[in-house]
Amino acid sequence: MRKHGIPLIRILFTSILLLGCSDQNSSEDQVTFRSYCLDFNWGEGGPNAFAEPGLWADADPEEHIKWYKDLGVNVIQTFIVSCNGYAWYKDGVVPPQPGLIHDFLPEMVERGHREGMKVMGYLCIGSNTRWGIEYPEYSYGYPADRHIPYTRKYLDYLDAVIRDAIQKTGIDGFMIDWFYQPNRASHDGHWLESEKERYAELMNEPFPGEEELTETQYDTYSRLAIEACWDVIRKAAKETDPNSKIWLTAFDIAHPHYVDSKMFREVDWLMNEEGDVSKIEMIRNMVGENTQLITCLASWNKKDARKVVADALNAHVGLYGFKKPDANSLLPPIDHYLASPIESFEGDHRNIATFARVYNNLPMDYLKP
Repeated sequence: MRKHGIPLIRILFTSILLLGCSDQNSSEDQVTFRSYCLDFNWGEGGPNAFAEPGLWADADPEEHIKWYKDLGVNVIQTFIVSCNGYAWYKDGVVPPQPGLIHDFLPEMVERGHREGMKVMGYLCIGSNTRWGIEYPEYSYGYPADRHIPYTRKYLDYLDAVIRDAIQKTGIDGFMIDWFYQPNRASHDGHWLESEKERYAELMNEPFPGEEELTETQYDTYSRLAIEACWDVIRKAAKETDPNSKIWLTAFDIAHPHYVDSKMFREVDWLMNEEGDVSKIEMIRNMVGENTQLITCLASWNKKDARKVVADALNAHVGLYGFKKPDANSLLPPIDHYLASPIESFEGDHRNIATFARVYNNLPMDYLKP
C-alpha cells in the first residue's frame, strides 16, 4: 500500500525511529542554551589575519537564519563590528563593511525573532584593525592580536558604538571578546604615551617606567583598566536597553586580571572558550546568581565534542561554537552533517555534526535517512 507514493512500511519505520529519538533524549536532557556563530572575524585579504573589509558583504540574512534554524540554535551570535573594524549594519556610527548588500544585523534580528531565536552582536574589545590604522597613537599597531589600551578616547568609542547598535538593530545583547590587556610587542614592550596617561589617571601616580614597573603595580593597573572599561560597556548597554545581555567570552577564564572581579559578578553570560567545564566550576562561585555559564567547542581548543556535551548537560552549562564560513558566507547545509556519522568529520565540522544532533534532540548515532 502507498500513501502519496511512499510505502506504508517506510512511514511506520520512520514513526518508530522518531519515537525512539524522543525517548533517548528526553526534554530534561536537552541543552537549554544552544548557540553558534558563522565567524566573520578571520579571513583572507586583510593587512593581518582578519578578514578584508567587505569579505562576505553579500551575506543573505534569510539564508543565514535558515542555516541556524536547521542547526537547532536558540541563540545566534553574529556581529556589530568584526575584528577588521567595520560594522554589519548600515547608517551607524561605524562605517559598514564595504559593499554591504543587506542591512545584515537588523535583518538577522527581525528574522531571528520571528523564529523564536535571540540574536546577539559582537565586539572585540582588545582588537580592531580600523582603529589601529586610524589612531596609531592609541594602539600598538594593528596585529591580529590584542593591541588596544583602554584609554578614555577608546572608551568613548565603545560607548557610542554600543548605544548606537542597540538602538538601531534591536539586538538582544552582544558578546565581548579579547577583553585583556594589550600585547605591546609591536613597540618592543614600550608603552604608548596615551596609555601612560591612563595609568596615571587610574593609579593616582605617574607611570614609573617600563623597567621600574613592578608586577604588583601592573596587575593593579590592569584590573582597574579592565573594570573602568567594563563600567562603560555595562552602562551603555543597560541605559540603552535594560534587558540587553552582555556576554563575556574568555580564552583564559581564570586570568588574574579577571578572577573575583566586579565584571564576573555583573556580567549576564560568561563563557569559557577553552571548552572544559572543570574551569567553569572553578569560577562558579565568583559570578552572579543569575549568570548564564557557557562552554565552547571550537577546533582551536581541541576538546572532545561528546565529552564536552555530556559535561555541559551534567553541569547545566550552555553550549556554543564558531567557525569561519566558506566563500558563500555559509557552511554546508545541516543535512550534510546529519547524513554521516559524527566521527566521519574532522575539526569544527565534527563539532557541528555533534551540535546538529544535540541541538535538535537527536541521538548521537542518528543518521538522516
